Amino acid sequence: MPLMVQDYSWTQSESMIYISVPLKGMKLGKVDVFATDEYLKVSFPPFLFEVFLFESIDDDRSVAKIGNGVVVFSLHKKNEGLWEQLSLKNGDKVNLKEIRERAVLKSQEKSAADAKAKATKKQEEKKYALQSMMKLEDEERARIKKIKEEEREKVTAEMEAWKMKQKEEVEKEKAQQRQMIMDEERKQRKPDPTSVSRTAENKGCQSRSIKSKQVTLPAPRCSGNIQVKFTPRVFPTALRESRVAEEEEWLKKQAEARRASSADVPELSDLKEEERSPDWLKEKGNKLFATGNYLAAVSAYNLAIQLNRNIPALYSNRAACHLKLRNLHKAIEDSSKALTLLTPAVCDNAPARLKTHLRRGTAFCELELYAEGLQDYQSALKIDPHNEAVQADAQKIRHIIQGSLAGPSDSQEEHAGH
Repeated sequence: MPLMVQDYSWTQSESMIYISVPLKGMKLGKVDVFATDEYLKVSFPPFLFEVFLFESIDDDRSVAKIGNGVVVFSLHKKNEGLWEQLSLKNGDKVNLKEIRERAVLKSQEKSAADAKAKATKKQEEKKYALQSMMKLEDEERARIKKIKEEEREKVTAEMEAWKMKQKEEVEKEKAQQRQMIMDEERKQRKPDPTSVSRTAENKGCQSRSIKSKQVTLPAPRCSGNIQVKFTPRVFPTALRESRVAEEEEWLKKQAEARRASSADVPELSDLKEEERSPDWLKEKGNKLFATGNYLAAVSAYNLAIQLNRNIPALYSNRAACHLKLRNLHKAIEDSSKALTLLTPAVCDNAPARLKTHLRRGTAFCELELYAEGLQDYQSALKIDPHNEAVQADAQKIRHIIQGSLAGPSDSQEEHAGH
């Protein structure tokens, strides 16, 4: 049961009531203040201060301040005048209970009204912000439209002026041509006697020179062959259709990138310039695989992948080496990478996809993951449905899954090769 606070103090004026309630050393966070126009309560367990006011107050103008160990109420009276007492001490319990319930109800209604007003205000603020934003956007669109119209008019005027200028130049050129034609016609109608005699002399000289040349013609030369060599080009386009400067810049950047990648990898720095090619290293790895030197083949493929990580054959061939070396998880990883690069699935990469599916399927079966291996063999059969060896291996894997056999087939190892 709470302890009622009796050592409070209060004073009044014609329009105000001042109440001071001691907090008994309680912290501010534990103090709960509740007030309406006819009821006050301060709760700070185990203490309780409760007052049923003698007359009504203006709850909206009244305030309560907590500090220095006390709660001070500054209450505005609704009706000016001095009160005989602060609280209704002689009220019966039923009346006091009704006042308390009425105060709680008023407080709830006020909280609901405040929440509604706050929500309405927030909605109005959002609406105003949206309207302001729309207005700004409309103004910006109008400004942009105006700029576009001005630019269009300006360009149209410039175009018309250019057309007029071109038309004037064409007319001027035509007039000049007509004048020149007229001048030529006048000259033809009135030939110059001196020019006629000069023309006859020129014709006579030309005929004499032709006769002299006919006498001194040299003998025909012997036939022979001329060797023609074309400069090798990296780009397939014709030189006249390409941009030489841009191509040379691209080749220079590629060479710098290869040198930078070679400097980071000690193995690449030991290779010659012509050997730092993914294609050359791929062929080197294929030859080493054919001789059974699988570790050296893996090293060659590793160097080629460091130079170019987008060639699916490098990953597929390295997967074949890992199968031979029993590095089954690495074989699965390289096969998956190769299949990722072999997209989209087209007829040109069908043989490569077939080999890669078989290599990954073989690795899965060696790890006794027969269900995963069967999926790869079925994918291979979709690429080559008439491959009898793959059909037989797939059937054997089905028997293994069903429990009729106890291990991977010997023919699956044949798919590890190139």
